[in-house]
Amino acid sequence: MHQVFELLGKDFRANESIIFQGCEVILKKRIQELLRHLSVGMYEREEIVAVSFLGALSGQNTFLYGPPGTAKSLISRRIACGFEEPSYFECLMNRFSTPEEVFGPVSIKELREDRYVRKTEGYLPRAEFAFLDEIWKSSPAILNALLTLINERRFRNGDQIEDAPLKALIAASNETPDDNQGLDALYDRFIVRLMVPPIAQSDHFNNLLNSPPTEARVKVPVELVVKQAEWDSWRRDIQSSVRLSDETLSIIHMIRDALQDQHETLNVYVSDRRWQRAAMLMKAAAFFNDRKETNHSDALLLQHCLWTTNENREAVAKIVATAVQQSGFEGDADLAALDRTKDACDKEIHQELYHSEDLYDTVEHAGKPYFQAEVPAFNSLRSGQIRSILIPCEKLKSSEAFNPLAPQGAVLQDVSCKFDGQGVCEITLDQGYASRRVVKATPSVLFHKGDKITGVNKRLVKALTQQVLELKNELETVRDQAQARVEAYRLSMASTFVPEVKTELAYQGVLGHVERLNLRVLDCERLLSLCQ
Repeated sequence: MHQVFELLGKDFRANESIIFQGCEVILKKRIQELLRHLSVGMYEREEIVAVSFLGALSGQNTFLYGPPGTAKSLISRRIACGFEEPSYFECLMNRFSTPEEVFGPVSIKELREDRYVRKTEGYLPRAEFAFLDEIWKSSPAILNALLTLINERRFRNGDQIEDAPLKALIAASNETPDDNQGLDALYDRFIVRLMVPPIAQSDHFNNLLNSPPTEARVKVPVELVVKQAEWDSWRRDIQSSVRLSDETLSIIHMIRDALQDQHETLNVYVSDRRWQRAAMLMKAAAFFNDRKETNHSDALLLQHCLWTTNENREAVAKIVATAVQQSGFEGDADLAALDRTKDACDKEIHQELYHSEDLYDTVEHAGKPYFQAEVPAFNSLRSGQIRSILIPCEKLKSSEAFNPLAPQGAVLQDVSCKFDGQGVCEITLDQGYASRRVVKATPSVLFHKGDKITGVNKRLVKALTQQVLELKNELETVRDQAQARVEAYRLSMASTFVPEVKTELAYQGVLGHVERLNLRVLDCERLLSLCQ
């Protein structure tokens, strides 16, 4: 890649059109190489640096959350090193901080002319990159003034509105703002929110101990650093040429629904502005990965955009991961409609071709069905004689005691019946003089639930079979189309801003979608076997 830049000359911007006409992949490799330089010595901070840099490239503000001494200020300084000679401002905030420390002192000369104007050169209103440490500890006067500046990139200086060149503001704190501090609006403007924990792996920690203090500034090859004209051009291209894919929109809606369902538990509110800026971040990720539309890996970036407190951070990340895993390809086929058709076929096949419940051997009396049971004759318990009784079929599901009928229809008061819930009827014969006897009878089943109905019209069977075949063919087409996309899609999921272990998660979600399609096809084969 360095040879390419040498051939083109050091002024990368002057030859940018040639590069993009001949080899668009150079932009992706350039950003990867740039991030490699910015991450030197930053153990377990590569993803944080990458996502923070993506935020700067797309004009988004970043909030770094973590305990003291985890390189939050170092990350901010490194991000600024990726741009050509940026003006940089940094301030450690506390409750005694004054607006003069952040926005510049009041000009005495202008004050003598009865004009309240600040000298902003070297302060936040003139900075391209800024780092505000312990931001939530600052005074309300400063925090309120930040609202317009960091959102609209404008600063009111006296009676004039000045355009602020701010590309990215990175703030840091070891806490999130409390609900009762009135900082929701300001906090909402930090679209990217990243947890910066202490180093976890022992080998990385040992390397840190054996290394000299990490330099805040790193030497980045001139051909890699981002020029102002490039930054402006890229932002325009991101807005005009990159679209949210149907898959990404589906994932967003799944996440949004999950957050709404769990609102009482998580208490996470995502404003329309935050969704819009998060969409811009995903589009930027697609753009710098040489794609014209977003995919599953870009949607994983939402885990850095939607949480509000450390208590709900992991839960939100899980919601995002689950949505990505459960989402597949959005094609032309309406899977919901196909599922409804399959369910309707399943229901019709069972209604028309199979018994929906046990069919018992019954007799009819007075227009109602009865089970017929044989019991010892009432006056001959020891003689071996038997007699028939009629048991109402409607009592089969009941646990109440009742009296059966004689074949002629008379109620037998001396006989008591009760079903045991398992289909067995306990019959108590009361002969008087303390003579009682209990016998059991089980209604005879002619056809069990699920047995195939005999003598079904062959035309009906043929019509049902044809309907299932057509549905199976359509599902096979959808499955085969999804399968054909899988391998190419896996390559496109590789992202400069998302670790491979996370993109693999997204890939498994796509594979799961294909497997679910295959299960639908197999279910159609089951329905076909039922029609045989």
